[in-house]
Formats: sequence, C-alpha cells, structure tokens
Amino acid sequence: MKLSHKLEYACRVLAQLGRTYGEDKLAHIEALATAEAIPANYLVQILNELRSVGLIISKRGKQGGYALARAPKSITLIEIVEAVDSELLERSFENQGHSGERVAGIWSEIGASFGMKMREYTLEDFVVKDADAEMYYI
Repeated sequence: MKLSHKLEYACRVLAQLGRTYGEDKLAHIEALATAEAIPANYLVQILNELRSVGLIISKRGKQGGYALARAPKSITLIEIVEAVDSELLERSFENQGHSGERVAGIWSEIGASFGMKMREYTLEDFVVKDADAEMYYI
C-alpha cells in the first residue's frame, strides 16, 4: 500500500497537536514543521485543509498558532484520510467480462474492511505521550 506524503504528514502533525490537547496552547507553524520534519510551506497547505474540515483551529497574529478542534479520541483515522487524501478510499472496477463482477465484488469487500478498520483507530492512537522531541509554543 502506498500512502501519500500528505496523509503521513497530516497524521504526524495532528499527533503532535494531540500531545498538548486541552492545555490551552497554540503551536506555531515553524515549531510543528521542525518537530515533525515537514517542510513548512507544505505544512501550511495541509493545515489549511485540516482547518477547512474542522479538525483544527487556528489563530492569526503574533500570539497565533494551531490546535486541535476536539479531543484526539474523537477524531477517527478515516476523517483524516477524507480530509487530505480521499482518493485513497476510491474504488472503481468495471463489472465487465467473465470475471469482472467477481473481481469488483472482492475488491469492494476489501475496501469496506479497510474503511471499517480506519474507523476503529483514532488520533489518540497516534499520539506519543512521552516524546523526546522538544515542542516550542508561543
């Protein structure tokens, strides 16, 4: 399975934000980029997508930054995938030929199982509670 960098980065930055959920702190873009080794310019795009679907909040200005919009345990992996890489969930098989319907049916079952499994995992599963990395806040 090949996951996009965008999805991997989204999971990592959300996990980083999950470490401080409920502490009333906002994380600055540079600190997030450094902590998770993600190019800052690309991270801005990802954070904008996550904000547009309500997974994170942001505040502009000198005292600004990013935080989770809700508890890590309430954000499912499938929500993250749908926010940044919905193509991962797409399946399109043609029910043509002698075996087409059977092949499409099996892949449809596999896709459904994959989706169900992604609903079982939450952001809380990704959060490293005792990470060695320093995080700087403003």
